[in-house]
Amino acid sequence: MKARKIGKTIDEIEEGDSLSLTESIEDNQLLLYLGLTNDANPLYIQHDFVKDTEYERPVVPSIMLMGIITSAISKHLPGPGSHVVNFSINFIDPVYHYETLTFEFEVIKVDKMKDVVTISVEAANSDEKRILDAVVMVKPPTFKLEEETNE
Repeated sequence: MKARKIGKTIDEIEEGDSLSLTESIEDNQLLLYLGLTNDANPLYIQHDFVKDTEYERPVVPSIMLMGIITSAISKHLPGPGSHVVNFSINFIDPVYHYETLTFEFEVIKVDKMKDVVTISVEAANSDEKRILDAVVMVKPPTFKLEEETNE
């Protein structure tokens, strides 16, 4: 059987574990999101509409930013096999098309009784202006014991 990559289990995670991720928001990502969700909010794509609003130019959908966070959790911390069970987020400032964002992840609590880790997330744009804060509770990957799977 081919070995598969799995993320860190609860016993392999410690408070203070961290991850830094930089992501640029490009047209292809925005168009994929809008196509998949059928979200036709003119705030996201219509320059002539947005110029008359407080934003003045198209903004990135909030749920796309949440997707970047959950993707990083699935890929890196704790990694493959992990599952988000609670997500709390505060959007401080809008994110505009073509911005480059840096996301800082840090494990702030490991609860072995509940088999959940709590991860704090902060993101800033290239001007180092904070654009969001989040707290994500994640169930790290767990697998049945070998004896149970062979029955």
